[in-house]
Amino acid sequence: MDSADNPRKAATILLVENDPQVLTSLRELLAGAGYQVLTALDGLDALAISVAHPGPIHLLLTDLVMPKMNGYDLALLMADRNPNFHTLFMSDYAEDRRSKTALTAGSRVLPKPFSPEDLLRKVREALGQAPPE
Repeated sequence: MDSADNPRKAATILLVENDPQVLTSLRELLAGAGYQVLTALDGLDALAISVAHPGPIHLLLTDLVMPKMNGYDLALLMADRNPNFHTLFMSDYAEDRRSKTALTAGSRVLPKPFSPEDLLRKVREALGQAPPE
């Protein structure tokens, strides 16, 4: 089966999480589900990776509140270079006023903590993929 037969194999996710242990766990989960995963510990590193990556990035999966650059600003900057990518924000700051005002209607947010199943379901939804049968 090649990547045309499996949309997950063709999907590249830029995962941005400032906690190294959480980043490693999420990368392993997503890679195990068949996604190509690029990782960054903060928004500035993620932006550099997005510029240097030779292929498309299909999904930005980012923590919303991070040092150096928040996930919302990162998504805006990436949208200028990658008009066809999707964004899924992760946040344990659901009640944070800045988070609420930064997000536009229709933004996808996955509240922390979440289960592996919830994450994979939200990723599939964000990418417009059907769940596995």
